[in-house]
Order: sequence, then structure tokens, then C-alpha cells
Amino acid sequence: MSVAKKDYKRITTKSLIEMKNHGEKISMLTAYDYTMAKIVDTAGVDVILVGDSASNVMAGHETTLPITLDQMIYHASSVVRAVDRALVVVDLPFGSYQSDPKEALRSSIRIMKESGGHAVKLEGGKEIKESIRKILNAGIPVMGHLGLTPQSIYKFGTYSVRAKEDEEAEKLIEDAKMLEKVGCFAVVLEKIPADLAEKVAKSISIPVIGIGAGGGVDGQVLVIHDMLGMNNEFSPRFLRRYLNLYEEMTKAIGQYAADVKSTDFPNEREQY
Repeated sequence: MSVAKKDYKRITTKSLIEMKNHGEKISMLTAYDYTMAKIVDTAGVDVILVGDSASNVMAGHETTLPITLDQMIYHASSVVRAVDRALVVVDLPFGSYQSDPKEALRSSIRIMKESGGHAVKLEGGKEIKESIRKILNAGIPVMGHLGLTPQSIYKFGTYSVRAKEDEEAEKLIEDAKMLEKVGCFAVVLEKIPADLAEKVAKSISIPVIGIGAGGGVDGQVLVIHDMLGMNNEFSPRFLRRYLNLYEEMTKAIGQYAADVKSTDFPNEREQY
């Protein structure tokens, strides 16, 4: 059944709650620079995530761990300058919040003040509860992240599906309810069984955004480089490629190089 969409001039945390209540799905994509963020925002995506996945797709690191707070602020600042409508959520990078709630608050304040972002996202459940509480007490909106949490990759040892066993599934449900209770405005569920994700979405009042978590949640998020097919080495089951930009861009750049070599470019119309 189709749902009438409200014409939001600006997406806020309140807008996302309204969308869930009205049954309207939430669209979310990553962006890390001005040009891409301008395109994503103009296309009507509701939430732009300045993800620590920039560590992978922008810097070429194997994991998300190496990216720094300063680098996240740089990427977020570039995105914020491009955006008119979308809510901009910024990942707190590894090491900037886990060990000390005061450090978590300092990191969040820096992101909000120096980048102009609208909210922060943290990975984890009850183990980071006090950090989340401290950030929220300062008036900074927080999005949670459960399931596969890439910053903990060396703890898990694998990027495989999480919460397939009953004990981990129950903990995930408890953590989601805790995130709602403490005051988070939304939560991302990454790479967990679809039936579990749907169960979580129905058990809490805040929006649940899925990545590899099925269609029974309140919205979806993908890394834009994956969705546009710029990264041809990453092919998980949950990824739908809407373009094959790797192939198209390689072809175009190769043609440019050939045209320069052959003196076809520039031609008479392309010079002064």
C-alpha cells in the first residue's frame, strides 16, 4: 500500500519519527565530499551519513579503524556545505568515545561545532551507555548502531552475519530498547537476520535503519560508492548496484587518455 509523503523542506530527527509513525520508509546514503553530497541531497535522500567508511572508500584502508576525528570533521564539513534538505549524521571514529564518556562528549562537541553536522552516530550497546547519555545531556542527537559493528572487527574476527544465535539476538533486542530509552533518535542495524531486524523495528518507537537487515525495518542505508558501482570488489548479498560507474568511468577516462595521445582532444571548438 502506498503512503502519502509529506513534503519536508528540511529533515530533522523529528521528521524521521514522523516517517516511522506514518509508515513512510527512510532513505539514507553515505557521502564524504561536497560534490557527491550536493547530488545526494538534490536527489531527495532523507539522511546523509558521513560514515567512517571513508576510511575504506576514500583512503583505501582495510578497516574503518585508522580514520581520525580530524579527518571525520574535514569530510563532514565538506558535506554540510552542500546540503539544504537532508539530515547529516556523522560517525564518531574508533577511539574517540569508547573508553571515556568525557572524551565521547568532547569528540561530539568538536564534530558539531567544527563541521556543522546535525547528529552523531556511535557503535555499540550497553557498554557505551554512559557515553551516549553524556552526549545526549549536552543536547546532541545520537543515532545508535548495532549488529555488525565494523569498529569491532578485530573482536569479531569476521564480517559475517551477526545475532544468528539466540543469546546474541536477545542482547541486540535489549540494546535496541536501551538506546530508545536513553534517548537515541534512531538506530542502524547492520547485517543481521531479517526476521530479527523486523522484530526490533516493531518493538521500539524510534526508526530502525537497516543495511543487510531485510525490508521489515523503517529505512535503508548503503555506502554510495557501492550503490553506484564505483567499487567493483565488494559484492555482499544486501548490495544492489544501481549503476556500474567503475566500468563507465574507466571507459571514459581511457577514451580521454587516448584522445590526448592522438591529439583528437582538444579540437578546434575546444580552444580559444
